[in-house]
Amino acid sequence: MEVDSNPDSITLVSRDDLETQLASVRDKIVDPAAGIFGSDSTSWRINRESALFLGAGRAALLQLAHPWVAAALDRHSSLLEKPIARFHNTFRLVFTMIFGSSVQAFAAAHSLHELHSQIRGEIPHSVAGYAEGSPYAANHIPALCWVFATLVDSAVLAYECVLPPLTDAERERYYNESKTLASLFGIPAAALPPTWNLFQSYISDMSQSQNLGVSDRARYMGLRLLAGSGSWIRIPAWYRALTAEWMPPRLRAEFGLRFGMAELGLAQRAQRWLPQIYRHAPSAIRFVGPYHEARARLAQRLPNYLTRFSNRFWIGEPRLPFNG
Repeated sequence: MEVDSNPDSITLVSRDDLETQLASVRDKIVDPAAGIFGSDSTSWRINRESALFLGAGRAALLQLAHPWVAAALDRHSSLLEKPIARFHNTFRLVFTMIFGSSVQAFAAAHSLHELHSQIRGEIPHSVAGYAEGSPYAANHIPALCWVFATLVDSAVLAYECVLPPLTDAERERYYNESKTLASLFGIPAAALPPTWNLFQSYISDMSQSQNLGVSDRARYMGLRLLAGSGSWIRIPAWYRALTAEWMPPRLRAEFGLRFGMAELGLAQRAQRWLPQIYRHAPSAIRFVGPYHEARARLAQRLPNYLTRFSNRFWIGEPRLPFNG
């Protein structure tokens, strides 16, 4: 796949492009209170699981493997100094798009596009297929597609780590629904692989291409994240091992992730004991706060204390934003 390194090309998402995508989503909504998916969707079923946190490290590293994304995170965020804030910002927007009302979801889409519109710069060093000084922009469709792909693919990996594997039909349904989420990123359907299997091929091809490559700075950032840099959290060894196992071998090597027999054993043991504990967790813990808030909204109730507490963990606030 050829590297597209010109952010001034037509592959940038304009405000008009976003509005076109949102209009296509708005036309399909049955119940605005239920948002863009609704309670019977596969997207709610998968994204309500707290287990998705298991894939957060992998998704973060895969995003850092894209030189544009790594440069943008390094120059325009406090990822290393305040990783929890970055975690909250990401999940606040994504969970609002998934579990918020349609008004909240569209407001989150506008907020994300505005934020991305301010992020432009130049690659500080040559890496993979990108020359030093080549420009980057956060609203570039190929870069957005990769960020989207890391979230969707890592969610399925994490879900299937602790729960029965999805059927082929369920994976296809989840991927088709996720294209609606991509529209809120400003990504047109034509920019995405049409099927789950082709989506998996896209991820494999990207992982072996010059579209991805780990710079020295991205390696440092990735390893610091897995060490819990900037927070009171100390990442357990089994989580680091699981993350390393789930990484494409080439990128695992470029990040310098340790994955010998000891790490393999840790990852395998984690995949044995995690499902046994997770499946017996009470729903207040197992399902994320934004899901509980969405259920309360549909029942015309306010979120209770446990929901607000869970929201503070996941999104840094007691309620989903843009609530009017």
